[in-house]
Amino acid sequence: MKLTFRLIPISMICALMFFAYWTGFYRAVDFQTLRFLHVEMIEYVNNNPSLTPLMFMGYCAGTTILSMRGGLMLNLLAGFLFPQPWCTLYFLIGTIVGASLLFLSIRIAIGERSWFNKLDAHLEKSIVSYLLFLRLCPFIPFWISNLVPAFFNVRLRTYIWTSVVGMLPKALIFSHGGKGLNTVFESAETLAIDADIQVILLCLSLFSLLPILIRKLAKE
Repeated sequence: MKLTFRLIPISMICALMFFAYWTGFYRAVDFQTLRFLHVEMIEYVNNNPSLTPLMFMGYCAGTTILSMRGGLMLNLLAGFLFPQPWCTLYFLIGTIVGASLLFLSIRIAIGERSWFNKLDAHLEKSIVSYLLFLRLCPFIPFWISNLVPAFFNVRLRTYIWTSVVGMLPKALIFSHGGKGLNTVFESAETLAIDADIQVILLCLSLFSLLPILIRKLAKE
């Protein structure tokens, strides 16, 4: 495939990304906007129970493809708008579909060969652990964990299943936390993430690296 055609998907994504930031559309899911519209959103979900899950998943996919900020708010919003386990499922489906499309667009653009072949040889046996670490670590921005694997020799199916496993704990925790958003919206409180949650997720991310340590110690 010629380079020009390979660049079409990623070029379209970059153009839409520029449009989203230029128009301010990326602020659609910031905290103040959701606080202002939260009553209307609940009414809309109640009046359109079949349509709103599709709209929500589509929006999650779109914001993920365009690497827009607001993933945490979308996760919380899922728990605010929908019951469990559907809120977690809707968020995971939307974000993973978006992340997979972004992954494929980058892979098509760079071709079959990775830009980091020497690193790939080193990471090949431990790629699953690293992918889970990227997804679980609370201090790695979501868009980075979406983009980085595409530049290495990672198979799509590996990218998808590690995304599901790695994102599931955070999706469950934050969608459950979204149940209390109504109290925050109705008060003068600001949104804050509990430090204990970050510690738990950090421990899980470090635990995912344990197989690498075990193999290294076994060689020594």
